[in-house]
Amino acid sequence: MSGVPSSGKGRIAALVGLSLLEVIRNRDLPTEFLDQENPSETMPRRLGLTEAVELRIRRFGEEVKRGGRITDEEAQALFSLVLRRSDAEEVFFQAGEVLAGKDAPVPGPVRWLPSRVRYGLARRQFRKRTKGLFGRSLGGFAHGPFTLEANAHLLLEMDGDGEACALLSGLAQTILARYFPDPPPIHHPSCLARRNEICRWTLEDRSD
Repeated sequence: MSGVPSSGKGRIAALVGLSLLEVIRNRDLPTEFLDQENPSETMPRRLGLTEAVELRIRRFGEEVKRGGRITDEEAQALFSLVLRRSDAEEVFFQAGEVLAGKDAPVPGPVRWLPSRVRYGLARRQFRKRTKGLFGRSLGGFAHGPFTLEANAHLLLEMDGDGEACALLSGLAQTILARYFPDPPPIHHPSCLARRNEICRWTLEDRSD
């Protein structure tokens, strides 16, 4: 895994850290337990249920209320925590869904607009959301309805294996679902971590 450059000023929204930790906690909750059972005591090896994670969730929660930001190094430490898990890719995808935000539902008339207009609105919302979350651009859109490309980007700097790229997949999928009742899934066919020339996220082909 490549490291991120040192930076003393926080650029990444604290919400990114909070979302990752809350996803971990929710995934680690047992599906069922006795009424008197305390899962944080009976299942101590579940990372998301440890006291350390709960304390960090509270801290990040306070930072989010203040509109706080964290440094790239702090985000790197959180990403490393996720990457030690066998379900890391799923965690990043779900965090992306959460980070898409709780925007008001798109007004009904928008869904009657031509597809190209709705895709344009989704691209604009994606750009605005990612820049607000990470304090920088994470790539640009190429030709096509929704094709994001990046020669280099922050998530790959934090995770040389490319599992963190799923965060953008989850974020994009959630935003598209606001404009289309049944949008094609976002997939990541090309990744610099797999020694492809570029990272690319695009719509899955449903022509078959």
